[in-house]
Amino acid sequence: MNAPDSSAVPVPALLGGPIAVSGATAPPAYQHELRVYWEDTDAGGVVFYANYLKFMERARTEWLRALGFEQEAMRREEGLMFVVSDTALRYLVPARLDDWLRVSVEPAEVGRASLTIDQQVWRGEQLLTQGRIRIGCVDALSLKPARIPARILNALQAAPASRGGPGAVSPSHR
Repeated sequence: MNAPDSSAVPVPALLGGPIAVSGATAPPAYQHELRVYWEDTDAGGVVFYANYLKFMERARTEWLRALGFEQEAMRREEGLMFVVSDTALRYLVPARLDDWLRVSVEPAEVGRASLTIDQQVWRGEQLLTQGRIRIGCVDALSLKPARIPARILNALQAAPASRGGPGAVSPSHR
């Protein structure tokens, strides 16, 4: 067996590679903070697994808003909307009632009609959940694939240098 090539790109933890939580070179493109409420938990006070998808959705929505794009305005004015087409989540440690969480948003792949976004849910310095979400741009009436507007693609390319820079944090209700 050959020794691993140190110049090779590491396999993301979500796809079976090692989990890298320390020594990150750059903060994520965007972070959203939120509190865990009773409605988010099961009878034992542990966050119900599907609610991590809700937390990630909120973070993606606020990320787009921070870039200057409101999804309802996009639907109403341009007849376009984003829909989730694929999800993969890895649960590492549960969140609990009243935890204060930080959800990161990091675009991984930007295409003409879809975006693949890596997301993580943290409690303090502890990684709880990680996911890879693919969203597609569709015509709001027909739900057929459509091109992502150029203004959004341009903003994504310029995002690290603008609107708060990497790691900008959006707090929810504290």
